[in-house]
Amino acid sequence: MGHPPGCLKFGTVIRGVPLGLWQRVIALETVRPEIFLRAILGAKRETGRGPDLVSKPPCEIGRRWEMSTQSACQVGNTKFVKSIIDLALLIFVVTGICVGVVSTGFGQELYTVDETDELIRIETPHLQAAIRKKGYVSGVAAQSFVDRKTGFRDPGFGLDIVDWIMEPGSDEAYRDQIAHTDLVYEFNNLVHGRRAKRSIEGPQICTRARELKPEIIRGKDFVAIRQQFTYHIAAPGRKTGSRWTQIIVFPVDRRYFFSMDRVDSVNDSEAMFLRIDMPGHIRHKEGDTFSEIYLSYHGFLPAREFFRDFPPDEKFDYVRGRDPMPAEFIRACRLRDPHSGALGPWLAGIVLDPSVVYEAWCHQRGYVCMILEFGGRPIRAGESFSAAFVVGYFDTVAEMHEVARYYRGFTALEVSPQGWRLTNRNLGE
Repeated sequence: MGHPPGCLKFGTVIRGVPLGLWQRVIALETVRPEIFLRAILGAKRETGRGPDLVSKPPCEIGRRWEMSTQSACQVGNTKFVKSIIDLALLIFVVTGICVGVVSTGFGQELYTVDETDELIRIETPHLQAAIRKKGYVSGVAAQSFVDRKTGFRDPGFGLDIVDWIMEPGSDEAYRDQIAHTDLVYEFNNLVHGRRAKRSIEGPQICTRARELKPEIIRGKDFVAIRQQFTYHIAAPGRKTGSRWTQIIVFPVDRRYFFSMDRVDSVNDSEAMFLRIDMPGHIRHKEGDTFSEIYLSYHGFLPAREFFRDFPPDEKFDYVRGRDPMPAEFIRACRLRDPHSGALGPWLAGIVLDPSVVYEAWCHQRGYVCMILEFGGRPIRAGESFSAAFVVGYFDTVAEMHEVARYYRGFTALEVSPQGWRLTNRNLGE
């Protein structure tokens, strides 16, 4: 993938460090400079103070550096080694350069995982999050996503929350046959607007799946969650059995996570899509939890735009084919402390490949509803479609765009204890 601005190739700074120091570092995919310095100098665990480099994109993603001991020059002059380290420290602090190493030798974990029958709690140096196993499931649990730098948390019902498999069209002709299920989709109303749509398979995962069995994948500098669900309700003439898969990766050196939602379909459709919340809905009372919203396809919207309810297709929506596709597809809200009124960071959801977005809402219905639908293209039984996202905290909109540009085009994510990577990059649109 190359290197984003502000990053150096690993060998350009590590060359000249004696072999003995290699025992204190391990080559991994991506790490912030503070972690490198901690590995070399034996510093204590990062407290969040110091250079704010959290939102910088990594030097590499999903790639393991091939480094051997032969690449490290043995140097007997300790003064020379110290000068190299001092120089590296100066460069890192002043410019925020990224390096591909991580510390493992301090008797402290870079992340913690606490699992109960109800949920999984994850903590990294920069984030706290929870994944629910029962109840309202999928994605990151409501108001569990904490930015440790500022103390702010998500204000809604969860992040990357998943609903039904759908397509354009109406279910009115057979609605009486599905009235006992949650597949009924009524339109021409405040909640759904005027566009006719229908569910192919259900139930709605977040409210009706009841229980998921998330798998925890522990890496050296990340922790990930994989969860799946097989849809078991279908519209007349459709099959049940399509599988939804979600992967969420929490790198230890970011204020955001990476996620993917994928559908492996057992049905044909001319425009199948998956409906999710992205990044998530916003609960508020006349803008007490946020000051403004940013939509890369529309611009900045003050909180007062959401003081009254309005349908999703009245304003601020995006429809592929009707609206110009933005270079980066970003939806974010500037958080506000509901008690003090103090402004916090931006909480953003970035779709890494803007072309996958079929439709996106940003409307008020008692809360700000941030529905996003991806896919909307012909699918045959046995095929799959997916989308990849970045969700998390940023200090500026410019930082969001920097990350979006760097990862632009990816639609899938793979993970194992040995590492993770974004895949299926589309740069054609």
